[in-house]
Amino acid sequence: MQVLIAAAVCTKNGKVIISRQFVEMTKARIEGLLAAFPKLMTAGKQHTYVETDSVRYVYQPLEKLYMLLITTKASNILEDLETLRLFSKVIPEYCHSLEEKEILDNAFNLIFAFDEIVALGYRESVNLAQIKTFVEMDSHEEKVYQAVRQTQEREARQKMREKAKELQRQRMESAKRGTSVGMGRSSGGFSSDGFGSSGGSMSGINAPSIEIDNKPILPKPQKPISRNALKLGGKSKDVDSFVDQLKSEGEKIVNLTPTPASSNQAVANAKAKIISDIHTESIHLKLEDKLVVRIGRDGGLQQFELSGLLTLRITDENLGRIKVQLQNDDTHGIQLQTHPNVDKELFKTRSIIGLKNPTKPFPLNTDVGVLKWRFVSLDDSAIPLTINCWPSENGEGGCDVSIEYELEALHLELQDVTIVIPLPVNVQPNVVEYDGTYNYDSRKHILQWNIPVIDGPNRMGSMEFSCSSSIPGDFFPVQATFVSKNPYVALKAKDVTLVDDESSVKFSAETLLFVDKYEIV
Repeated sequence: MQVLIAAAVCTKNGKVIISRQFVEMTKARIEGLLAAFPKLMTAGKQHTYVETDSVRYVYQPLEKLYMLLITTKASNILEDLETLRLFSKVIPEYCHSLEEKEILDNAFNLIFAFDEIVALGYRESVNLAQIKTFVEMDSHEEKVYQAVRQTQEREARQKMREKAKELQRQRMESAKRGTSVGMGRSSGGFSSDGFGSSGGSMSGINAPSIEIDNKPILPKPQKPISRNALKLGGKSKDVDSFVDQLKSEGEKIVNLTPTPASSNQAVANAKAKIISDIHTESIHLKLEDKLVVRIGRDGGLQQFELSGLLTLRITDENLGRIKVQLQNDDTHGIQLQTHPNVDKELFKTRSIIGLKNPTKPFPLNTDVGVLKWRFVSLDDSAIPLTINCWPSENGEGGCDVSIEYELEALHLELQDVTIVIPLPVNVQPNVVEYDGTYNYDSRKHILQWNIPVIDGPNRMGSMEFSCSSSIPGDFFPVQATFVSKNPYVALKAKDVTLVDDESSVKFSAETLLFVDKYEIV
């Protein structure tokens, strides 16, 4: 009987990307088995397996990767190869390309698929189509529920229109008699399509923003019916415990929440591209700003936090004893804090970074943080980039969505901007108009809107699309990532001088603003 110990995807150099074990085994043991595999590979041989005293490695090349199975020596090699082929077919089903990054992005789905193929070390009798169905956890009850809910929503909207017409007739009749029909005012509120109303009067028969005195027919907009009701794929105690078990075994778990697709990696790539062409001198200054912003979908800043750090790196021991003259043009009231070894009075009075003991040099060949800052605000004027997403129901069970951006901080030049809009499950958007480029990711159920540069001359842009089987709440939270060569804080290095003779020395500097989290909720 075949006993499968583990399945893994690794690079040609032996680096393990993901691994799933199917029998009880310590972390050290499985790591040892995986580490031994590249050492057993022999160049020039056409075999697809190698053996040790205790286990057998069965593998198949996948471009730059290997699909690897670890089995006992008592297992049937023909069954091993058949199982290996099924594992190899699963990878392209969940990954657009056979690259390390793509494997990591889809690690969770791959692990679920692996578990459908093998249970407790033994091969299950499944094919590729069954694996996809099991992993998706498709529910007939959920589809029935969704269909019933959409019918109820259509009926509710029709009743709302009829009620609005009735109120309009009553208002017109009351106006003729010189009386008024009692109704709630809607001063400055937001209607169901996301736009603000301009008073209590009704501009037409379709006036959903009016507050009717009797019970509203539609559900409260702030608590829409969950689209995930009866969904078998939702989080549960079993899933949580499974995730905890994977983590305890050393597995790397990828977050499946719709975020700016691999946003951390995207920001890292953009940062690397910006600083790759910077020439560094023996004295190098690096100024980094990090943003955390949360804005309400109906407007209003809910969170704004800017944190930054100025680091100094010296590679010439003859230039260790220096002072850095800064130019501070801040108007926001940003809080600055120097390193404990930096002369605080010198910085307060003259904006100069220098050590308390000027006879000592700065550390050599290491990034030394000499100044940090923080700025927290709830003032809308602090927002560098406004993003307005306006979904409105189209009367056909779906939504028309308009989304636009505008650069507010004109001193910034935002690069590699990605705006991510979540979408209903298995609903493809119909994009009508857009600036930049876009990409629909059907696996993550998101629409990625990419704008290469947003600056003064290109400060505004928009996109329009529609989605069937959706409600306005489906398109939030909207998330964004970007980087900028210009920092948010108005702080820069003006000069670097030697302590001994006050003579200026050559230095290089780099500045960077990047996003930790930027979302419209």
